[in-house]
Amino acid sequence: MTERRKRGTETPRSSSEAATKRMKAVRSRDTAPEKALRSALHRLGLRFRVNQPVVGVRRKADVVFRKARVAVFIDGCFWHGCPLHASWPKANAEFWRTKIEANRTRDVKTDRDLIAAGWTPIRVWEHECVEAAATRVGAIVRAIESSSYMR
Repeated sequence: MTERRKRGTETPRSSSEAATKRMKAVRSRDTAPEKALRSALHRLGLRFRVNQPVVGVRRKADVVFRKARVAVFIDGCFWHGCPLHASWPKANAEFWRTKIEANRTRDVKTDRDLIAAGWTPIRVWEHECVEAAATRVGAIVRAIESSSYMR
């Protein structure tokens, strides 16, 4: 028996009670990697919005710098198919492979749509060094802001 999800996709029954418990504990926002990056960005003196819709795209970015038009996404290794750390579950393998590949395809489309709308998308993997990621994001935001003052 399967449960119905939004958009008519079917979710297979969990392989175990432990798997169900793990999946229910997964947060969609305010995850530990998100909080760590936000803290590091704040320490760099950057101010931003959190979990905001981005104009021109039907997606919410984890961190948004509206003035600079920069959208930051913190991608989980499992959910977004990290080339270094992705794992493919054995239980319900076909479902999960389809789900993760769809996430990857959606990420590419989101980035393309953001660029077309005049935004700069930045992707940060959850396993990246937080300070290095914050420095990278900060450099991009500051470069964009300084170039916009020159206009």
